[in-house]
Amino acid sequence: MPWDTINKTDRNDARGIAQILRTGWFNPVHMKSREAHGVRALLSTRKALLSKTIDLANEVRGLLKIFGIRLPKTVKHGSFDGVVRPMIEMDEVLAHVMLPLLDARLVLYQHFLELDRRVKRAAGQDGVCMRMMTVPGVGPIAALTFKAAVDDPARFKRSRTVAAHFGLTPRRYQSGEHDNPGRISKAGDRDVRAALYAAANALLMRTVAGSQIKSWGMRLMRTKGRRRAVVAVARKMAVLLHRMWVDGTEFRSEKVEGMA
Repeated sequence: MPWDTINKTDRNDARGIAQILRTGWFNPVHMKSREAHGVRALLSTRKALLSKTIDLANEVRGLLKIFGIRLPKTVKHGSFDGVVRPMIEMDEVLAHVMLPLLDARLVLYQHFLELDRRVKRAAGQDGVCMRMMTVPGVGPIAALTFKAAVDDPARFKRSRTVAAHFGLTPRRYQSGEHDNPGRISKAGDRDVRAALYAAANALLMRTVAGSQIKSWGMRLMRTKGRRRAVVAVARKMAVLLHRMWVDGTEFRSEKVEGMA
């Protein structure tokens, strides 16, 4: 190595980058399109508003407990204001302290509803998302999240690599006689994993229609447990969605005998 390369200069940095490019020891990085960034921003904003709405609702619950008022464990977001506001307005102290908090929560929830409508409208106007939503359990959130994260399906030569890209394949430790597969790697986009996990859980637990993928997942659930089965179905779903996108096909469900 020449002596001048041990010094940190712009010229030496350029030489180092050029050397790396010549050796080929690098992986190309996909630059997402502006459209994909816009969809991801929409989904992130929607998620943030819902999270803040829940936080304020929990804050209201905690303050009411101090005054001996316990709300039901399950109150839907849309009916929360109608349930809590009359209780607060009956007490002058509570009204003075908590109505601003309740008003702020209501405004956030209304903005969340508007963004939720935009998400559903965007998915309904996108041909790729519409095909993805033919898969049981896959809704507008999962379809848009997956499409925006992949952006260009051609960058994956094989559909099987998509599941690994989003951290849904097991880690592996191999050394000598030891070959131990571990938990999933959780690499890549966490929101995509969460969306696919929710879609897989919906497919197994809430969909009524039978299909080969559900039959396979239910068999796996009986032998491996619910959590592992949902992760396995989410992994298979990532491969399926990419393949449908590439082929331009819709999900073909076959009735499976003996399905509950």
